[in-house]
Amino acid sequence: MRVLISGAGVAGPTLAYFLAKAGARVTVVEKALELLSHGQNVDISGSAITVIRKMGLLETVKEYHTKEKGTQLIDPNGRPFAPFPVKEDSIASFTSEFEILRGDMAKLLCEASRVQPNTEYILGTTIQKILSNDDVGVKVELSDGSLRDYDLLVAADGQWSKVRKQCFQSDDVKVVDKGMYVVYFTVPRLEEDNDWWNVYFGLQSRIITLRPDPYGTIRAMFTIMPRNEAQRTAWQNASRAGRQKQEELVREEFVNAGWQAKRLLDAMSKAPDFYFQAIQQIKMAKWSNNRVVCLGDTAYAPTPLTGMGTSLAIIGGYVLAGELAKLQGGEHPQSALEAYEKAFHPFVKQTQQVPNIVPGVAHPDTAWKRWLLQTALSTLSRAANQPWIVKMIGGDKNAEQNTEGFDLPLYENLDKAL
Repeated sequence: MRVLISGAGVAGPTLAYFLAKAGARVTVVEKALELLSHGQNVDISGSAITVIRKMGLLETVKEYHTKEKGTQLIDPNGRPFAPFPVKEDSIASFTSEFEILRGDMAKLLCEASRVQPNTEYILGTTIQKILSNDDVGVKVELSDGSLRDYDLLVAADGQWSKVRKQCFQSDDVKVVDKGMYVVYFTVPRLEEDNDWWNVYFGLQSRIITLRPDPYGTIRAMFTIMPRNEAQRTAWQNASRAGRQKQEELVREEFVNAGWQAKRLLDAMSKAPDFYFQAIQQIKMAKWSNNRVVCLGDTAYAPTPLTGMGTSLAIIGGYVLAGELAKLQGGEHPQSALEAYEKAFHPFVKQTQQVPNIVPGVAHPDTAWKRWLLQTALSTLSRAANQPWIVKMIGGDKNAEQNTEGFDLPLYENLDKAL
């Protein structure tokens, strides 16, 4: 089987690895000229850990851990309180045992897949146009002008996929806006910085956080939930603007937020990376159209609010590869694409269910709401540090054995290939 994958993030390289092991000829195209290590923290959990273990990467992922000790809140005077330290075999923390930068995760997956036989990576290249998608195959024109034929095209190029736009109607894709915006960038580490995920509630529905990374720098994050129509319009417009306009808006909104706002705003323009994101989910009526199938955020972006985006991408890549590995030579992939969706869609739907109070409850707009939230989290912190309470609520688990609601299907053909 000749497979073309658009996107060298997390989902695409995971799929490429397992398809190559199963004997497919795989081509991955990626618009970036090089695989960058930028990005914020992600974690893998549940059955995604099993998939990473099948790839022989689990120990390597642990080596790339950000060394984050846990999560702690910062009070209005800049003092830390309410710690949630990472504890082995416990989920009573907002920091994972498998905390890793997204860029590092993508790089490990790419390196593991690109060394497989019959696997080709083409960087600085995109799919310019899909010329045909029928019972015979998929024909595409790449941005370098070349024409290529494949048996299957996989869109794994993110939640705003250009491949998806060409092959699916707008009615097939539902965008669920969560009313929240996030800005990520990297700043120099200061002597007084620590190895905790520091979270500060800045009132007026604003949050500032700092997190360590394994490279001697600090990952900064601003989040905001616009509180009126004018503010919402400004942030919506900025999401379609360039970096300069986005930075101007961030400065305007966070100049009086307190804590480390001034430091971060002063460093923002010099940051080597800058990512401005509207928090929105992607839900599709159907993940495939003939010989084109969507994977990862392209099909089911769950948002960082779930903490499951990376895990869904990894598990989805494995399940799709497993179903494709069942096909006989020359067989149309439609049955495998339908089986992939049938097996995985219920779990995706469950994962995407974010309570209505989220993320609003974490973005207090007044001082008394902040006091109420901080009091609740402080109480939770004390409870989470009592082993008997953690065990009673089921928070004492082996992360490597926990499937978190999705047991990987058994794929004999794929397991034999591995």
